[in-house]
Amino acid sequence: MTAYVPYGAYWSTPFARWQGALAHLNSIEFAAHVARDALGRIGVAPETLDFCAYGQTVIQPGSFYATPWFTAMIGAEQLGGPLVNQACATGPRLLATAMGEMALGGAGTALIAAGDRTSNGAHVYYPAPAGVGGTGQSEDWVLNSFNYDPWAKGPMVSTAENVAARYGIGTEEQHEVVLHRQGQYQDALANDRAFQKRYMAASFEVPDAKFRRTVAVLEGDAGVQPSDPAKMAALKPVVPGGTVTFAGQTHPADGNAGMIVTSTADRAAEIAGAGKPVIEILAVAQAREDKGFMPAAPILATKTALERAGLGIGEVTCFKSHNPFAVNDIAFARAFELDWRNFNNFGSSLIWGHPQGPTGLRGMIELIEELEIRGGGIGLFQGCAAGDSAMAVVLRVS
Repeated sequence: MTAYVPYGAYWSTPFARWQGALAHLNSIEFAAHVARDALGRIGVAPETLDFCAYGQTVIQPGSFYATPWFTAMIGAEQLGGPLVNQACATGPRLLATAMGEMALGGAGTALIAAGDRTSNGAHVYYPAPAGVGGTGQSEDWVLNSFNYDPWAKGPMVSTAENVAARYGIGTEEQHEVVLHRQGQYQDALANDRAFQKRYMAASFEVPDAKFRRTVAVLEGDAGVQPSDPAKMAALKPVVPGGTVTFAGQTHPADGNAGMIVTSTADRAAEIAGAGKPVIEILAVAQAREDKGFMPAAPILATKTALERAGLGIGEVTCFKSHNPFAVNDIAFARAFELDWRNFNNFGSSLIWGHPQGPTGLRGMIELIEELEIRGGGIGLFQGCAAGDSAMAVVLRVS
């Protein structure tokens, strides 16, 4: 089926590097705080929503009640809904979840939202009465997830090294990608952040943990580090003998994002207002790569999504990727014989950070806005996720 996104009916907070300006906030409460204000701004009354899916990858106090708690806090007490977690592909998965509900006839106006706090990740203890002396098993929810895939038996950076070896990608080219992506991100900051202000507050007021007062004001993303070519060249690979340095990968972050999705163009136009662009979701697809080759998985997901949309890669106007490693973009470009310089205009997660759950939503929002600036066209968002998986979304702005 085709779903629609009302133009302007989406939002993202600034993303803040972990242990920074947003580290003190419960991500579910924070996402509700932002969504409630955003719905008021775009004129969608919470009682008119008939579906909600909330995305989260890092557990918080209250996660057991996540979506019903979230919807109640935004004033949509009539809504339940699923909690969605597909690691870094949670944004596209939320979109697919809403579209599935619409296909079943269960939704006409849906809210999809995601929030994560990689800061202060939970330290979990799993009791094991049969263990030696009753000793259980512990897990650092965030750090252990970064550092060990229980199926591929290695850290995420190893998957980037595997793909680098498959495609013959060296450190120098990875750093070239990073420097180019930094320049694209600067375009989003030009003219007093004109591009980002299309979907993000000009000055974002950070609340205290009880949401009673403002403790800081963010003028855009916090903690983005400018790249110094000389310092990058001096870095050693994270894995001895490898190619991926700390400069060639993104940083963990905190933040949230949201989007309204409708089942009809008429409802989308009602929310967006007269004369606004029409945004159609043409296809969503998933894929899984060989064990330990996560950054290559978007290639397979893209092929499936384009096939479902009845389009070829040459018909895509704008490309946006979730690129936790510079390797992602190089491998994708080589697979489709593209120039990686021609996608991720105005920024990408490689530069503005990765709070996991909301990362894909922000990527899709930026893709929509770039297409609007261009006067319309076909957009492709793709990104990898833990477990060597990926999702891709094809959309049209007209």
